[in-house]
Amino acid sequence: MKSKFARILLATVVTFAFSAFAQTGSAATPNTAAALPAAPSSAAATTTPVPNTGTKVGAINIEGAIFNCNEGRRDMEALQKKFEPKQSELKSQNDELDALKKQMNTQGEKLNDDAKASLQKSIESKQKLFDRAVQDAQEDFGNQQQEVAGRILQKMAPVIVKYAQENGFGMVIDTSKPWPQSPILMAGEGVDITKPVIDLYNTQSGVPAPSTSGAGAAKPATPRAPASTTPKPTTPKPSEPKQ
Repeated sequence: MKSKFARILLATVVTFAFSAFAQTGSAATPNTAAALPAAPSSAAATTTPVPNTGTKVGAINIEGAIFNCNEGRRDMEALQKKFEPKQSELKSQNDELDALKKQMNTQGEKLNDDAKASLQKSIESKQKLFDRAVQDAQEDFGNQQQEVAGRILQKMAPVIVKYAQENGFGMVIDTSKPWPQSPILMAGEGVDITKPVIDLYNTQSGVPAPSTSGAGAAKPATPRAPASTTPKPTTPKPSEPKQ
């Protein structure tokens, strides 16, 4: 559900970014009818055409361009740094849970009923708190990541349109998601404009490449809840009657 919401949010940002640039380009052309009030249209934001005479079809990985440009890498590294204390906190909670589960597995049969029930209750309580903390951290990180993406895309959209117009592209498709998650079945490297758009945006933004080396922006992964389930109390088998 979270990733679906993120895709919808990013798609919405893309729509408004490109349509806003298209409207700005149209407004720059004087027209005698410009003084007349235009009829309101709910579809105006998505149907305003971008002036272009190109005939080629290009492809761009929008997410890749955002998170691999210098600004995106810089901001994602800063976001990762910001979440390091939370990751350390979650790791400590996870380690504590693992220790309690190990205790249950190794000493469970030796404990009396009260001690065993108390340990089981402690595990379940801490597991719930940990799962909730992980979910909150993931949502918080995802929201801030989307803020980074939206802010950069607002500035990158005009660069994409400008590059397309200057290089004869009449259509540019987004290949951020593979088929069947998106309607794009395939797009060859020959039509991909992601790299030149990134280079153009880096030049325009003036943001230097991050000092740390690496292939693109590393999206920090918040720790997940352990895959192992909470151990269930074992019931000792009754001893066999003596002959």
